[in-house]
Amino acid sequence: MKRGEVATIGYEGATPDRLVAALREAGVTTLVDVRALANSRRPGFAKRALSAALEEAGIGYRHLPALGTPAAGRQAARSGRPEAMRRIFAAHLAGTEPQAALAELGALARLEPVCLLCLEADPAQCHRTLVAEALGLPVRHLAP
Repeated sequence: MKRGEVATIGYEGATPDRLVAALREAGVTTLVDVRALANSRRPGFAKRALSAALEEAGIGYRHLPALGTPAAGRQAARSGRPEAMRRIFAAHLAGTEPQAALAELGALARLEPVCLLCLEADPAQCHRTLVAEALGLPVRHLAP
């Protein structure tokens, strides 16, 4: 990876070690967590544990909750309504706080190789792809 490019990765079905290995292999220097709530029932993927594992691996961690899917969008995704999730997320992304977080993310991605993290394994089914596309930079999807 290089500056001016953004990667995405989902941790569904992965272990923290496999996630870190994929990030290292791709040359990612900072993982940007775009979950609204950086919690997880999966061991090693809650904010504190994940950031510690990344720090140990020499990879930075940044949580931008404003770029997470709002509750209504998460509910739409869980109920198998991806188009509703996209519509809800697009409206959310147009807000002041998400736009500021998007600008921060874009500036970071132009300085160093970053990767967006969320749960969903399939980037086509996850809002992280919408975030990445909103940056207007080349997008690369990674798999742990």
